[in-house]
Amino acid sequence: MKSRWALLAFVLLGVTPLRAQVTFERILNAEHEPANWLSYSGTVTNQRYSRLDQITAANVKDLKLQWIWQAASLEKFEATALVVDGVLYTVQAPNTVVALDAATGRIFWTYGYEPAADARACCGRVNRGLAILGDTLYMGTLDAHLLAIDAKSGKLVWNTAVASAAQHYAITMSPLVVKDKVLIGTAGGDLGIRGVIAAFDAKSGREVWRFHTIPAAGEPGSETWAGDSWKEGGAAVWNAGAYDRETNLVFFGTGNPAPDWDGRGRAGDNLYSDSVVALDADSGKLAWYYQFTPHDEIDYDSTQVPVLADITWRGEPRKLMLWANRNGVMYVLDRVTGKFLLGKPYVEVNWMDGFDANGRPHKTAAQPSKEGTLMRPHVHGATNWAPPSYSLKTGLFYVAHWEHSGIIAIEGEFPRGVGVNTAQTQMGQTNLLPFFNDDKEAYGVIRAYDPQTLEAKWEYRMADITWGGVLSTAGDVVFGGGKEGYFVALDARTGKELWRLAVGGQINSGPMSYSVGGKQYVTVAAGSSLFAFALP
Repeated sequence: MKSRWALLAFVLLGVTPLRAQVTFERILNAEHEPANWLSYSGTVTNQRYSRLDQITAANVKDLKLQWIWQAASLEKFEATALVVDGVLYTVQAPNTVVALDAATGRIFWTYGYEPAADARACCGRVNRGLAILGDTLYMGTLDAHLLAIDAKSGKLVWNTAVASAAQHYAITMSPLVVKDKVLIGTAGGDLGIRGVIAAFDAKSGREVWRFHTIPAAGEPGSETWAGDSWKEGGAAVWNAGAYDRETNLVFFGTGNPAPDWDGRGRAGDNLYSDSVVALDADSGKLAWYYQFTPHDEIDYDSTQVPVLADITWRGEPRKLMLWANRNGVMYVLDRVTGKFLLGKPYVEVNWMDGFDANGRPHKTAAQPSKEGTLMRPHVHGATNWAPPSYSLKTGLFYVAHWEHSGIIAIEGEFPRGVGVNTAQTQMGQTNLLPFFNDDKEAYGVIRAYDPQTLEAKWEYRMADITWGGVLSTAGDVVFGGGKEGYFVALDARTGKELWRLAVGGQINSGPMSYSVGGKQYVTVAAGSSLFAFALP
């Protein structure tokens, strides 16, 4: 561990790295201070919508690069930065925290954490970001620890083990702060873990509650796992959660059951894999769940970012959850009750062909087989972990995704507790190539959807797939990018390209926006660098 640029350096430079404590009240009402970006997607509702409107559809063509910060790591740069009162905090993969001047990119301090030698993750040594509360930053580590770091000095405050790296647990997600607790989930679903969501006291690091995403024998839902398959059944949690203040519920998406492509030894629906779980934020008790893909054998992790929106639905105000799922289907759920309201494929799918009255998907005969079956979408999914956006101004839901398919064959037995197969290993590399089956596949898109119907209103097509998220703004602009290495600005109402810049590397992150000194900035991580743009 190391710290650089102590607090004295800040005084000498005339810079205060954190001028006001970030209370939970500020986080909860982050929409009222759009100059800052206080959580992974801006707010605890995950709308990834900026109320800043200095950059507009009319002037975005004039955007200029303001600064670049070059990371030393060559791992995938998937983190979304936080900005608090002019200081930007981000993570250099796997676990180095960096504090920068948000206006100039100058480094204030770095804190480096070296994960244990046995730490591993299925898909790269990545980290997606931080959380903040008070004057403390929080980061999950590749060896499944949760760290608290002083935001002023970069010094370690406490270090708590969430789970065991030796048992294939990891943490790659950004934590979620709720009240006086820090919530985190464990990755490792492809390696035979039993998924965990846990809450820790923000001041001490003491564990407050723990929820297992797979019920133990005798618990409700355990009957959906054959034999003792629940013990290493996966259902990891490796992406950002959301919080609803009115119901005091937190929402997390869960990953695939293990083994992922061979369900012969885990007969049943395999709860709560491939689901969204709603937990009481104070106790961790399950309030409701909805399972997107029962008994998944295609690796359709449901770890996408849950987006909460209050929308007039069928003529009545309703508290909704919008979800573009890896399985190729988009959903509208009632986030108070978990009731299924609407579901519709947003890419070509062949694993299901409709829903019953309760929202359970009807599976087709197209399932993995010994001979091999062409599945749509394939294991990378229609989208993966990259964050979507909901614009309060246009009322549209923006998602970056792609069209593709792949052949899945069941061969032999899955070695529990070890198993990263060839396709999964490829998925963890920077070149995230899909399986090409015809000329109409393997292209990326950013599309805008109407939540009332889940119909696409416009499409911006890219020449290659996308692994990046999107941002919408009050200036009627949508920002995004993909594997081609272009950062683009689109008209939020029409999808028309307004501006494009080659940033020299694949975009694996979600853009965000903030303001310093009255100037609006937009940042995106691409390749191994963080880029900041603003108007002249």
